[in-house]
Amino acid sequence: MMKRYDVVIIGGGLAGLASALKLADKRKKVLLLEAEPVLGGRTSNYQDNGMEVESGFHRMIGYYTAFPEMLRKAGIDLKEIFMWEKRMEVRLAEKEKTAKFGIAPLLGPYQALKGVIGNNRILSPRDKLSLIPFFTSGLKDYKKNPKQLDELSIADYAKKYGVTENAFQSLIVPLSSGLFFIGPKRYSAYAFFGLFAVGIPTIYKMRIGAFLGGMTDIMCNPIGKAIERKGGEIRTSCKVKKLTVDQNKRVNGVKLDNGNSIQAEHVVLATTLHSAKQILASDFKDHPWFAPMLKLPVMPAVTFQLELTKRALPKDITTFGPGTALASFAEQSRTTFRHAHGRLSIILAEPEKFLDMEPEETLKIVLQDAKKLGMDLEKHLVNYRQINHHYDFHSLEPGNNWLRPEQNTPVDGLVLAGDYTMQPFFATMEGAVVSGNKAAEIILNQKAHKKTAIS
Repeated sequence: MMKRYDVVIIGGGLAGLASALKLADKRKKVLLLEAEPVLGGRTSNYQDNGMEVESGFHRMIGYYTAFPEMLRKAGIDLKEIFMWEKRMEVRLAEKEKTAKFGIAPLLGPYQALKGVIGNNRILSPRDKLSLIPFFTSGLKDYKKNPKQLDELSIADYAKKYGVTENAFQSLIVPLSSGLFFIGPKRYSAYAFFGLFAVGIPTIYKMRIGAFLGGMTDIMCNPIGKAIERKGGEIRTSCKVKKLTVDQNKRVNGVKLDNGNSIQAEHVVLATTLHSAKQILASDFKDHPWFAPMLKLPVMPAVTFQLELTKRALPKDITTFGPGTALASFAEQSRTTFRHAHGRLSIILAEPEKFLDMEPEETLKIVLQDAKKLGMDLEKHLVNYRQINHHYDFHSLEPGNNWLRPEQNTPVDGLVLAGDYTMQPFFATMEGAVVSGNKAAEIILNQKAHKKTAIS
């Protein structure tokens, strides 16, 4: 007789893991299915032909709340998996200068104050003053005029509020293309200010955490083990082809690539947006509720990882390189890749340029631009890898935010999870966990409501 589950979760990234952990904690029969051999999705690490790589260059933001709460619930000590940074750097190629900014106003007040009143070689007092109306108006419009704000790019908004060209290039460009790989002319002002607005209530926690190891190893696998300890099941290398739908149009399970079917009372679709569209296509491509979601564009990401005979930078610190292909980067030989003598992980901008390039071609550009930023890497190079994600996040370009779907679908038995869903965070680990928690709550509330109605 076929085993039936309370919930099948498609996707072993943070959204799926968060949902599975919360449901297993409530003693639900949970099965999590991950298509890849390892857990983590966009937060995974793995071996690539003998080189240890990660899916991307990731950082934990100190004001996150749902993400660290999930880690603690899984029995993970945050002190053992993070090294905290209290500042960031911006390297300017043309000026051959570096600006240092404190990012922890309460945990590192001196560095934060020094960043504001210092860096005058990079940002003049006039430049700094021009940023005040830009940020204050942007945060106000985020709350009061969100749809109008989403129609503008961050470049348009900066021009509207008189940000100087130098302030724009030295600070706004790093904070846009450095965080989400696309330039300010393509980046929604609503998404940009949303990154800051959600952190204001817990700004006292602000800092950046570098992972002390690959995220599958130190984070996702331990979460998976916690799920299994609570009675949940996990299967990797298990790809879902489609949902199974009964005669009443209710989702009642999944069909795998190998032809097998699994039954469940509920299904949580917790994949990337691109994969979710593929899974939904066979049964719901003409369903009007899914139409906006199916129109929501995706955007790519490309990271480049170099192993070196010596450290590329004196410290492991989040650094931005505006005006170069090195949107953001960090030396990681003291943190994520402690086995290496030197290890540089880079997010490349704009990613579309590199998707069709051979890694050797990309390497030439990376080495040239690194040299402009004061890093002579070629003679120390041991190995390198280019990691392409053709469909990484939902697009943060203007006008797309309102295509994001709610998580509770009108289809019985189907709930969505993922950072592309309509929740306050944009394409972040926190957004993935928030959505996973919410998906679990929707299912638990539905079951509680049904139980009350029956009684």
